[in-house]
Amino acid sequence: MSKQSKRREALVYHAKPTPGKIKVVPTKKYASQRDLALAYSPGVAEPCLEIKKDVNNVYKYTAKGNLVAVISNGTAVLGLGNIGPEASKPVMEGKGLLFKIFADIDVFDIEVDTEDVDAFIETVKNIAPTFGGINLEDIKAPEAFEIEKRLKEELDIPVMHDDQHGTAIISSAALLNALEIAEKDIKTVKVVVSGAGSAAMACVNLYVALGVKPENITMFDSEGVLHKDRTDLLDSQIKYATTIKYNSLAEAMVNSDVFLGLSVGNLVSQDMLKTMAKNPIVFAMANPDPEISYELAIDTRDDIIMATGRSDHPNQVNNVLGFPFIFRGALDVRATKINEEMKMAAVKALAKLAKESVPEQVNIAYNETRLTFGKDYIIPKPFDPRLIAEVPPAVAKAAMDSGVAKEPIVDWDKYRDSLLERLGSDNKIVRLLLNRARTNPKRVVYAEADHIDVLKAAQIVHDEGIAIPILLGRKEQIEKLKEEIEFFADVPIIDPKSDEQVEQKNKYAQVYWEQRKRRGVTLLEAQKLMRERNYFAAMMVNEGDADALISGYSRSYPQVVKPMLELIGLAPGSTRIATTNVMMTERGPMFLSDTSININPSAKDLIKIAQMTSGVVKMFGMTPVMAMTSYSNFGSSKDQTATKVREAVSYLHRRHPDLLVDGELQTDFALNSKMLQDIFPFSKLSGHKVNTLIFPNLESANITYKLLKELNKAESIGPIMMGLRKPVHILQLDASVDEIVNMTAIAVIDAQHKGKQS
Repeated sequence: MSKQSKRREALVYHAKPTPGKIKVVPTKKYASQRDLALAYSPGVAEPCLEIKKDVNNVYKYTAKGNLVAVISNGTAVLGLGNIGPEASKPVMEGKGLLFKIFADIDVFDIEVDTEDVDAFIETVKNIAPTFGGINLEDIKAPEAFEIEKRLKEELDIPVMHDDQHGTAIISSAALLNALEIAEKDIKTVKVVVSGAGSAAMACVNLYVALGVKPENITMFDSEGVLHKDRTDLLDSQIKYATTIKYNSLAEAMVNSDVFLGLSVGNLVSQDMLKTMAKNPIVFAMANPDPEISYELAIDTRDDIIMATGRSDHPNQVNNVLGFPFIFRGALDVRATKINEEMKMAAVKALAKLAKESVPEQVNIAYNETRLTFGKDYIIPKPFDPRLIAEVPPAVAKAAMDSGVAKEPIVDWDKYRDSLLERLGSDNKIVRLLLNRARTNPKRVVYAEADHIDVLKAAQIVHDEGIAIPILLGRKEQIEKLKEEIEFFADVPIIDPKSDEQVEQKNKYAQVYWEQRKRRGVTLLEAQKLMRERNYFAAMMVNEGDADALISGYSRSYPQVVKPMLELIGLAPGSTRIATTNVMMTERGPMFLSDTSININPSAKDLIKIAQMTSGVVKMFGMTPVMAMTSYSNFGSSKDQTATKVREAVSYLHRRHPDLLVDGELQTDFALNSKMLQDIFPFSKLSGHKVNTLIFPNLESANITYKLLKELNKAESIGPIMMGLRKPVHILQLDASVDEIVNMTAIAVIDAQHKGKQS
């Protein structure tokens, strides 16, 4: 994608359909006059009076306890510098979005129009009663140090400047584990630091708290080594000033154990790396280009333990591993501050988590057979679902032990359960899908690439490295649309109706005719069919010229399914095909089957649909918890529609006792665990959170998923085709660009999965 095209995409993303990235949503009913009278006058007076009696009641009656202010004056925004408060707002909104999706914390972003330290502090103090915590962001040094220090002293709510402490906390966890793997003593390691800004200073301060000796740290800024003779050093830098006058970074790195880079890219050479001690630890965190590239570093030293700030290399030092969970723990015990003990607790929780067995969901997301603690895995992955259940409790306990918690937690098991419940509102599954597809992109043929939305999706998957697109359609039209959307990448374009690719079409026709000649198909008919996109595309996949196929954007489902069944055929062991849709709901991902194929499946068909859906759920790294739905509960109806579901469940219980499946069940009982426990405690689903619904017929499944999609604005991924021999996925008519991108990721993952099976 061209720079201009990327710029336009970023601007459209922020402007449409609604400007900005966050909004306020009511948490109470507001439909009736009674609701409004309680929400505002006269009902609102009662909580006001209760808060007047005891100011701590503000946490009981308002949103303060889950509300963080992300505050900046725009003086040090990303790599953009001092761009001002208004220009910093998109970044602050973005930080708010991360708080919400990773830890379910609400955010108001506040942009303050002053560079005066006293005025900024006074502003924050004046608005602090609104918030349960303050996240300072993108404020330039040295002012940032004083602002944070004074606000922590003068406010009774948690305050943290994430630019200073986020990288420090994550890299400290990485350092602890790297030292263990390298078999080095933290008290004796020699550390060289390139960069002496707020993040670097926070890192070395935390490293010292962990046990690194200050005299073993050598720091450089743009003027050279921090030396005791220099008169331009800040107070915070003076304690790390050395008496040795190193002439260069290269000179200081000789026999060093640890290199920390928070400066500029490509600063460290191979020769410099070679001079480091055995088992060197290198944290090259300049973005987007590290101080030394990952590839160059591992080619230079096979004993290196390396971390960067990039997501495309192992050991990404990503602040999102820290700030959402630190504030979550602080808010949940109403901590008066975020102190050193709480930060250290986060460090140790992250370090400990990296040593534990990794959930299959994480392995699948990163296309790993088994992530294990070692050189390439010293800190948890950002998509690890355990983070919210491990880091906040550690932070909360540290707050309690250090005496800054006003609301101590008593029942830790209940608290961890409540944290895991918060994951339901964060639909991480889409990010997991896209990330997993990127690990091993496959060739995906788009049978309708001369439609602009399909082509836009192909452009995104190409630019994001999700798949390698092959475009089918009218070549002239595709090239015209490519120009229009500035899709300049050189990707294959094939028009099956043109006189080009004659040899390829004849080859496909011959293969097809050999397969179907005893079913009334002539060679001439086979040749004609190869001019049709879906037949041609299916043959590409069949013959290994593409790995997966996406079609259905402009044609009805039955029209597209027919050639796939004729050419692709069923997977080994499959007796039929079916589809499932993944719905992104507030309770988390829900799999709904069969949404597109089987009109009135028999009990035997329902068994197969449940088994295939179970496989798809597992492919997503989740444990299937399946309810076989009906209009009745456990034999309350003798009608054939209900009894076939009962028969299917009975078979699955007998033949697959390890499968968490039960029914027949009405949908509300399936989804409301309390109702199910109270009325049907004998159910296999009792005590489990259902994530999969198997419907008794196409009508109920299709209506349900489309109702959820339109009324609740639940994002849908699907229909995911199950039971075919090759990765073929058929879109719903007029699918959106995002839906096509997501389906492409599914197709790639399906190809990865089938490739491992073959």
